[in-house]
Amino acid sequence: KTGGKAKPLKQPKADKKEYDEHDMANLQKKKDEEKALKELRAKASQKGSFGGSGLKKSGKK
Repeated sequence: KTGGKAKPLKQPKADKKEYDEHDMANLQKKKDEEKALKELRAKASQKGSFGGSGLKKSGKK
């Protein structure tokens, strides 16, 4: 059977990375920033359009 899509070769599972305190702190900081961004986005979407439609283009001059 030669037709159809060829199956991609399976990649070996990545080993669990070992993190030290510095890496863990960075990961935690990243998570917190992501969470804050999500909350801000949710608040902004509730309020509706922010600042209207931007710069309004006037007709030909």
